[in-house]
Amino acid sequence: MIYGKFPVTFLSVVTSEKKGSTNSMIARFVLDHLDTMHNMGITDLAHACHVSISSVSRFCKEIGLDNYAELRKILAVPSTEFETFPQARTRDERIDLTANEIVRSVELVRRSVDPAKISKLCEEIARYQQVAVFGLLKAEAAAIDLQCDLLMLGKQVYTNFSYPQQMEYILSAGSENLIVVFSCTGSYFEYPDLRGLSEKLKAPRIWMVSGEKKAYPPFIDEVLLFASSHTQTGHPYQLQTVASLIAQEFAKMES
Repeated sequence: MIYGKFPVTFLSVVTSEKKGSTNSMIARFVLDHLDTMHNMGITDLAHACHVSISSVSRFCKEIGLDNYAELRKILAVPSTEFETFPQARTRDERIDLTANEIVRSVELVRRSVDPAKISKLCEEIARYQQVAVFGLLKAEAAAIDLQCDLLMLGKQVYTNFSYPQQMEYILSAGSENLIVVFSCTGSYFEYPDLRGLSEKLKAPRIWMVSGEKKAYPPFIDEVLLFASSHTQTGHPYQLQTVASLIAQEFAKMES
C-alpha cells in the first residue's frame, strides 16, 4: 500500500480542518511528537493539547477510528516512509530518475486503460444530475483536476478534501447520486469502519478508478482499471492522467 492508515487519517485532518480547530491541534501535536506518542495515554494527550478527554475521543471517532486504543495501534506502525532513489548520487541523476518514473507511470496508463470504460463513465457523468468525485491526499488532487475540467465543460460536480466529509456525503447519498472515487490501490473504503454501513453504500452508483486489480466490495458498481507499479512518485500522475482522459472524452461526447 502506498500510504497506510496513519498518514491518510492524519494528513486529511491537517489539510482540511481550519487552522486552530480542536481536531487540527490534536493532529498536528501527534505528527510533531511521533517518537513519544507510544507512551502517552488519552489523558496525557488531552493535557498536552489543552483540550478535554472527550475532545480526544471525539477526534478519534471523526477520523474513522473506534477509540483512542485504535489510535495507539496505528501509531505503532505510522508508515510515513518517503520513497527515494538511493542509486542517484547527484542532483541531475535524481531529476532524471524522477522524471523517468513519472513518464513510465503515465505510459502504463496509456497502454492499459480501457477506452470503452472511460466512455461509459462519461455517459453516466452526463446523465446523472448529482455527481461527486473524491480521493484521499494526492488522489484528491486528481478529483479536483477532474472537477475543474468538467466545470469548464459546463458540468458541475462536487468534491471535498476532508475524508470524514467525503464519507458523510457518500453514506447519505441515494440512488440519484453518482460517485467517482480515485484510489490507486483501491483501498479508499478500507480506512473507515464500514461494519453495518454497507447497505447504505448500495444506494448510490459508485465507480472506483484504481490501479489495483482485485476483488472489490459489492457496493462498488464499476471499476476503471489501469496498470500501476504503485510508486509514490508515479501514482498521482497516473490518477491525474486518467482524470484528463475522462475530461477529454466528456468534451468529445458533448461537442
